[in-house]
Amino acid sequence: MKIVESVFKRHNPGEKAKVSGQYMVMNPDGTPTGREKNVTEGEPFPPTPRKGQWYLLVDVTKHKRK
Repeated sequence: MKIVESVFKRHNPGEKAKVSGQYMVMNPDGTPTGREKNVTEGEPFPPTPRKGQWYLLVDVTKHKRK
């Protein structure tokens, strides 16, 4: 359920990621900036280039099972 909770949620800089993946940096008005960051589960989201920007999950990291 962590993936479902993270898909349409705004993630702010400093918040810990619940899901590893690629996140798009979004402008305050919800438009994409064209920049993406890879964030690992449990790690904090890095600072954004401009005040008011946030992150949106665009691609979940796929882990190979052993």
